[in-house]
Amino acid sequence: MKKVMLIGSSTCGKTTLCQRLNGMKIEYQKTQTVGVINNTIDTPGEYLENRQLYKGIIVTAADSDLILFLQDATDERFRFSPGQAAFFSVPVAGVVSKTDIATQEQINDAVELLELAGCERIFLTSAVTGEGTQELLDFLNEEE
Repeated sequence: MKKVMLIGSSTCGKTTLCQRLNGMKIEYQKTQTVGVINNTIDTPGEYLENRQLYKGIIVTAADSDLILFLQDATDERFRFSPGQAAFFSVPVAGVVSKTDIATQEQINDAVELLELAGCERIFLTSAVTGEGTQELLDFLNEEE
C-alpha cells in the first residue's frame, strides 16, 4: 500500500478512516500529534486549521507517496485553499467523508470544493459504514 498522509479539519473523520483502512476496530480518539499506523499518517486537524502549522503538514508530507484531503460532507466550513494540492510534490486525492449522514447536495458541494483544491481523484466514503472504503483501498494498493 502507498504511504498516505491524511489531512483535514478536526472531526472530519481522518482517524476513523485510518482505522478502517488498517482493519482496526473503530474507536473515537482525538489526534493530538502526528500518528503513523502502518502506511497511513494521521495528522491533527489543527495542522490544517491554523496556517502557522502548515509547515508541519509540508514536512510530514515529505515521507508520503500520496496525500488525501478529507472533507466532511456535513461541514459547511472548507479549510483547503484553491489549488492547495500544488503545495505537495506527490499526488493529492480527495475523500468526502460522512456520506452516510449527508444530503446529496452536501456531497456535491464537498466534491466541488475538493476539485477546486486540486484533488486529482475523489472518493465518497463513510468510514463508519465502510461505504466507498474498498474503492479507496484498491486505489491505495494500485501499483505505480
